[in-house]
Amino acid sequence: MKAAIPWLITLAALATAAVLVAGIVNMFRKNHDPRRANRLMRWRVGLQAAAVMLFVALLIFVGR
Repeated sequence: MKAAIPWLITLAALATAAVLVAGIVNMFRKNHDPRRANRLMRWRVGLQAAAVMLFVALLIFVGR
């Protein structure tokens, strides 16, 4: 499990970056959809929270 956590952190960080880029692209579109922007923001916050929780779990496992 300890070996899988860095991979999961990387995956969560890349997913967060992808959603962030999608939100920025949506913001600069001609037909900007506020509901889509809100949904992307919620996804970004959730993925970012998951990445932080995985990082804390890694620190706990390494600290033991």
